[in-house]
Amino acid sequence: MSRNPYSVFLDLLPPKRLVIATVTGIDGDVARLVLPGGGVLTARGVGPRVVGAEVYVRDGVIEGDAPADMPPVQFEI
Repeated sequence: MSRNPYSVFLDLLPPKRLVIATVTGIDGDVARLVLPGGGVLTARGVGPRVVGAEVYVRDGVIEGDAPADMPPVQFEI
């Protein structure tokens, strides 16, 4: 049975990265986030979070709360 060429192509792409960000603003169910390196993005799925909360974000969706007391670690390749 043959597969859809587009789904075969999507299987070749790497999975989306999970990043930690800080909530800086909330408008309805959309949050404005700041990444540790200074980048800014927006994500859906705010839920009960407040400004200043640390969250996990993947592909524009907040996946959960991140531990607030973890030191940031960066790896350079």
